[in-house]
Amino acid sequence: MIELIRTNDLVLIGFAESLLEGAAIPVLVADRHISGMEGMIGAFPRRLLVPEDHALQARRILTDAGLGHELRDDARR
Repeated sequence: MIELIRTNDLVLIGFAESLLEGAAIPVLVADRHISGMEGMIGAFPRRLLVPEDHALQARRILTDAGLGHELRDDARR
């Protein structure tokens, strides 16, 4: 799995997840339920992950949607 986005912004994660699911790209939001343990303070970022063989297409979709600035660099896989 390749990490594409790491953020505390739940709206951003939801939007990105929706875009990728709409394109039939498997997506996993890691740390989604940590908020229950942290007390909803937003201390732990959520991570959007896709399979490595879908990463290029996913990056293109997210960039086309204006989220290119949110993407993690390839070197930080």
